[in-house]
Amino acid sequence: MSGNGKRRPPLVAERRYQAKPGGKTPAKKKAPAKPRASRRTHAQKKKRGLIGWLLAPFVWALRLVWSIGWRIGAVTSIIVAIAVYYFAAQMPPVTTLVDARTRGSVTLLDYRGDVFAWRGDQFGGMVKADTVSPHLHNAVIATEDRRFYRHLGLSPRGIASAVRINLQAGRGPLSGNGGSTITQQTAKLLCLGVPYDPATWDSEADYEADCRRSSLWRKAKEAIFALAMEAKYTKKEILTIYLNRAYLGAGSRGFEAAAQRYFGISAAQVNPAQAAMLAGLLKAPSTYAPTANIERARDRASVVIGLMEDQDYITAAQARDARENPATLSQAAAARAGGFFADWVMESGPEFFTKDTTEDVIIRTTLDQDIQKAAENALISVFENDVREGSEAQAAIVVMSADGAVRAMVGGRNIRATGAFNRATQALRQTGSSFKPFIYAAALESGFGPNDLVDDSPVCWQVRGAADWCPKNYDREFKGVITLKQALAESRNVPAVVLSEEVGREAVRTVATQFGIESDLAAGPALALGVSESTLLEMTGAYAGILNGGSSVTPYGLIELRIQGDDRPLMDASGAGIGERVIRQDAARQLTWMMSRVVAEGTGRRAQIDGWEIAGKSGTTQASRDAWFIAFTGDYVTGVWMGYDDNTPLTGVTGGSLPADIWRATMEPILAKREPTPLPMRAPGQSTGNGVLAGTGGQLIDREILDVLDIILRDQLN
Repeated sequence: MSGNGKRRPPLVAERRYQAKPGGKTPAKKKAPAKPRASRRTHAQKKKRGLIGWLLAPFVWALRLVWSIGWRIGAVTSIIVAIAVYYFAAQMPPVTTLVDARTRGSVTLLDYRGDVFAWRGDQFGGMVKADTVSPHLHNAVIATEDRRFYRHLGLSPRGIASAVRINLQAGRGPLSGNGGSTITQQTAKLLCLGVPYDPATWDSEADYEADCRRSSLWRKAKEAIFALAMEAKYTKKEILTIYLNRAYLGAGSRGFEAAAQRYFGISAAQVNPAQAAMLAGLLKAPSTYAPTANIERARDRASVVIGLMEDQDYITAAQARDARENPATLSQAAAARAGGFFADWVMESGPEFFTKDTTEDVIIRTTLDQDIQKAAENALISVFENDVREGSEAQAAIVVMSADGAVRAMVGGRNIRATGAFNRATQALRQTGSSFKPFIYAAALESGFGPNDLVDDSPVCWQVRGAADWCPKNYDREFKGVITLKQALAESRNVPAVVLSEEVGREAVRTVATQFGIESDLAAGPALALGVSESTLLEMTGAYAGILNGGSSVTPYGLIELRIQGDDRPLMDASGAGIGERVIRQDAARQLTWMMSRVVAEGTGRRAQIDGWEIAGKSGTTQASRDAWFIAFTGDYVTGVWMGYDDNTPLTGVTGGSLPADIWRATMEPILAKREPTPLPMRAPGQSTGNGVLAGTGGQLIDREILDVLDIILRDQLN
């Protein structure tokens, strides 16, 4: 207590903690903040003015939209994020996506083992974005998506540009240009993760068409799938899928298959010109395929080269060199050999290894590309030089060895066609006089000889329920008694019918059928004049049976079939063409000699080739609707047919004219490289018969009687 007894006032905080010299003064306690006015004062409202009042509704609407929009955006972002995560979580490793073909491929080799054709979906093997040629990598990026490495799967700038282009062109905003990134294109190639199901789609083509369908919903799903891919895979992995899945024409799936298909090299080896041509295919594979139109493909490649130069992927010098030295097709791709032959092999082989294969199959065939080229050139040459312009007449050619191994096949004038109507194997046509060798074969087999006599005189046969049938010769003349050799060489009709009736129609049918003519044969005497139908392949195979000494053959083109990567073949059909004996070898050799007279002095003279023995037979049907020439050397049998698909008569054409010209034009370049091979034939001795075969119901007139009649006739004339 103080001494004066007065009571001191209580200490307050300000006094208790007096600031010391150099110390800080304690902060004063802040007054509580006044509540913010919830409404503007009347004065403030007056400051808004007329413009403020006019803008007020818009400001309010903007605030409302923003208030709702950011909430919708947030919800949408969450949904998109969930969808992206969902798709990304389901995506498999890259290696399982590079080849998802539902069909396999067939690679066809000629008899030497060289590739000449492809069928099905070719996949050359997996390539990676960092192992393909840098030029190919850059060409694809420059052409399809220059900002590929900078975006997250979508390119708003590209989409906006595409919409603008489509609208300017008068199309819908989603029609035409898509503005898709490589990631989006890859998403389409993967069909947004939907696998092919045969139970859902009628064909793989329908499945792919559905995958390419455009709609707002599909575009939205595609965008989400693309974002998921970007989240799951690296850029290199996405590009790898794209490089392997893209379709590049001619059945090529992926750039490795395309590089091998068009250039015969790996995708790692292509130069700038080749890379530009391959990248150019992405816009329209069928249109720009170099096998379809090489100049159009080069024009498109030139555009790609310009893009590569603009984006500094190649120098101006490299661009100039690529344009001056454009890509060229490999020999196999340029030849496009044996389209009809390849189709025939695919049809004749087992479907589960050809048409419906799910494996990659290698088939070695009997095709000789040199002979195939000779046949194609012959057909083109004769039609260009000897057939009137605008004619729609067609022709077909088959070349085979004596054992039935088919070496070449042309099924029509469009020699580059695939999947087209094959007139060599599918066209059933009347055979005309080309059927006559089977009559003479039956006669020789039954004991007749080439020098036996037959009466070429007018004769008629009774036909039940119709007028008598009286065959005539092509020249409308009759030569009386002639040899069988002369009758065949001059293709005379009456002797052929007389001989057929004598040996028996059933014997003729048996010989023709056993030699490989599978069509129904006529029942009446007109059988001898080739009114029955057959294909060029069947007829050529039947003539091969005559060449090989009288044994039947089955024409074949497949030698060996194996799965790619396997060493052991699944099928080995080499030498499978020879069948059962039809006529004696001696009869076959005599018939060959008789047929050689057809070319040496008869209707086939235009097929003669200096230094070579050739045996054959021409054939012309009624009203010249079909013209045939089939002949053989010691090595090959070649058949030619000519006519109209609608059976319009040919004008001035017989089997011994243009078809014989095509035959000679086919065989000359083939035989020019070979030493002449003699025909397996035997010239006849004396007549083996005792009389003359006459058209009097198939009876023989005794030779002594003919000699007496001849003496009497001479005496009367003298």
